[in-house]
Amino acid sequence: MTGPVAPVAFEDVSKVYDDGTRAVDRLRLDIGDGEFVVLVGPSGCGKTTALRMVAGLEEISDGAIRIGERVVNHVPPRDRDIAMVFQSYALYPHLTVYDNIAFGLKVRRVPRDEIRRRVERAARILDLEPLLKRKPRALSGGQRQRVAMGRAIVREPAAFLMDEPLSNLDAKLRVQMRAEIAALQQRLGTTTIYVTHDQIEAMTMGDRVAVMRKGRLQQVAPPQELYDRPANLFVGGFIGSPAMNLLSAGVERLDGRLSLRLSDDIALPLSDQLVSRRPAVAAYEGREVIVGIRPEDLHDAALAEGDHDAPRLRGSVRLREALGAEILVHADIAARRAITDEVRELASDIGDAPPRSDEDRAETTVVCRFSPHSQVRVGEAVEIAVDTAAMHLFDPDTGRGIYDQPGGEEP
Repeated sequence: MTGPVAPVAFEDVSKVYDDGTRAVDRLRLDIGDGEFVVLVGPSGCGKTTALRMVAGLEEISDGAIRIGERVVNHVPPRDRDIAMVFQSYALYPHLTVYDNIAFGLKVRRVPRDEIRRRVERAARILDLEPLLKRKPRALSGGQRQRVAMGRAIVREPAAFLMDEPLSNLDAKLRVQMRAEIAALQQRLGTTTIYVTHDQIEAMTMGDRVAVMRKGRLQQVAPPQELYDRPANLFVGGFIGSPAMNLLSAGVERLDGRLSLRLSDDIALPLSDQLVSRRPAVAAYEGREVIVGIRPEDLHDAALAEGDHDAPRLRGSVRLREALGAEILVHADIAARRAITDEVRELASDIGDAPPRSDEDRAETTVVCRFSPHSQVRVGEAVEIAVDTAAMHLFDPDTGRGIYDQPGGEEP
């Protein structure tokens, strides 16, 4: 650990700009000592504004932010005991790596021997020791990011704040650097708030992930819980790539068993596991729900070993994307795509094509994640095995997940 750690708390924090724009709306979030929490959401959701309020770079309109036991609403940024890593590296081009890392300590008049100790320790942690005499122009993007991290580490702050620090790197380097940052945070044990719009980044790095939308916190939970038990339609659709398939279905009872009617010809019986996890679905008998099926829960029935009794969907292959370790198959099936205001907004937020209210509702395209051994071809018929135990159900009026209470859970 580099220094003291401290919890960070947002207590009903809001940010309203002069033009009336509410960028953050009554945010309540507690971040524990040494915890790595990721704020994620689409552009304009308020995540960066929330981070900047912690840093003191944005004034707080209402509520309070605590770092440790101290309310910091009116504390100058330099006195908040935080270190921030920005999207841009902001390195001084005329200074060496050593001097870039040491710069903030020199400004604070830290003794020279202490500066050397801290810089050498940070360089050792970040594998920068061979580069200390170089200038930034002689470094790769990943090395420059390490220097920016080193400048934060030597501060030995109570908390790190990171604002999309990997967005300027290429895809391969981003994968490498996110693993390095996560490992570094675990080693240092410093409370960290990390902002990104990349949900894969969020899921692979955070102890917990806080999903934001339009300035409001939608859900905060460990990554797997977000994936398995999304609080609402937005979280379910935003988390996961490719995105969850959203279909409209009626809940009915067939042969004494609750089933989802997707079309005149298709009814999927609900598994006992799903009903036990979502007992509130019984209250929707005779009503509509939105069904979310992740691509990884749709399999090529021809290869579905041990899944011979799984419910099947029949369709036609529209597109086949071979990715090496898997195949993404886009298939047209006789089912209705969910069309609600909430679904349209979700499509807009995640960059998908919004459904049209006048489109043909008798058929829709679903994305399936097939084994690379699948032999399906474009234009051919395909039989899809559905893992019904893994399906998600949402209330069409509120957008909330259907779990224990009719109407869905509150985010």
